[in-house]
Amino acid sequence: MSAPVFNSKLCAICKGRKLLCGRSTCPILERFRVARTVERKLNKRHLFGSSPPSVFVGEYGYPKVRIGPLVPPIEGKTDYLDSPLKWENKTIKDILYYRSLLVMGETMADIHVRKSGRILSEVQELAMSVKSVDSEILLKRKPVLKVLPSEFAPPLGPKAELLDFELTENPKIPRRTDYVVGDELKAEGAVMRLYNWGFDEYYIIRLLSAGLLGVDKKLVPTRWSITAVQDTIGKNVRKEILHYPLINDYEVYFYRFMGNRYAVLLMPETYAFELLEIWLKGSLFGASEPSVIHDYEDFRGRREYVKETAGAYHAARLSVLEVLRKRKRQARAVVFREVTPEYYAPVGVWQIRLGVKKAIGNPIGHFGTLNEALEVIRRRLEHPFGKYLQRSYILGSLAKQKTLDQWLGRDIYRLGGGRADG
Repeated sequence: MSAPVFNSKLCAICKGRKLLCGRSTCPILERFRVARTVERKLNKRHLFGSSPPSVFVGEYGYPKVRIGPLVPPIEGKTDYLDSPLKWENKTIKDILYYRSLLVMGETMADIHVRKSGRILSEVQELAMSVKSVDSEILLKRKPVLKVLPSEFAPPLGPKAELLDFELTENPKIPRRTDYVVGDELKAEGAVMRLYNWGFDEYYIIRLLSAGLLGVDKKLVPTRWSITAVQDTIGKNVRKEILHYPLINDYEVYFYRFMGNRYAVLLMPETYAFELLEIWLKGSLFGASEPSVIHDYEDFRGRREYVKETAGAYHAARLSVLEVLRKRKRQARAVVFREVTPEYYAPVGVWQIRLGVKKAIGNPIGHFGTLNEALEVIRRRLEHPFGKYLQRSYILGSLAKQKTLDQWLGRDIYRLGGGRADG
């Protein structure tokens, strides 16, 4: 995924008022507006509050990384501030507000946890808790909120160098967590054991990130942990569904979520998965002539890292695989993601995970032919459909092989509004 590019000359002329970039809301000003609403609460070096619980591990400087607890100036039940899978009815502004309340006290640490000191031990105890934990942090200076858009993890709140951190109550740590953390399990085995026991994947991500899973325990940057956990779960669920029978029809699902359009196509074919993604003109990472990016796997999985869609791929794939596992069926799946200008600030891949999940919970219909299913999807997407067909490996291979009677050249013309390659 390409990094956000802001035109400094255009921004200087616009000043966030004219929206010359074509976006519906200025992402820079929106962060500052949110920051001002919490400014007074955070204008101090010493903070006491209930951590959701939340921990962050940075990636820059690896193997020396930034790590720290996230603590809001609020006491009581604060899990809603850091529970992505519970944000389905929230707006982007809500998420920015939640994250702006979480103050990070950051300190440098070696990834090898055996070299840890008291503060890291406290942070690890916090990470194992399943309930909010009263915590106290002392910062070197007043925390500062930086406007750094990222498509991957939920946005970070204000931060400052950490002088001291202490849990002021005992964290609620499940016995099973203690067992897995203390056992000589490889990281993959630990992740799957916790997942199959019903632990929230973001809890598992937190444990992995804090250096609590695996035989040779190490701190893992939060961004890498999200991908690692979702990919690990996805690979294991994929192995399971390959033993299930195929679905019977072509199934289409669709949902709009946080300025994103999600369409899911399931086909009665041997498992394969593809994500087709487009950032439309005027969206945060959109270009004047946007192009479709994609990544793909068949029943054997991927042989290399995801190249184009990054963490979005693992998030979308896991939502599809979980539904197939629940149904005890397998299918060939294509997920279409259109990012519109309404998605004015990135809030993390959790919204892709949840957006695809909500889409599969919103069926459009079952169809006897691929052509019928694609026509229904085409009507719900904005980008020229032929561009998707041109970029898609799964749909393109079906067209070339002509394995289905209805998949003829005249259908490609009609569905794409022209030639699929033009």
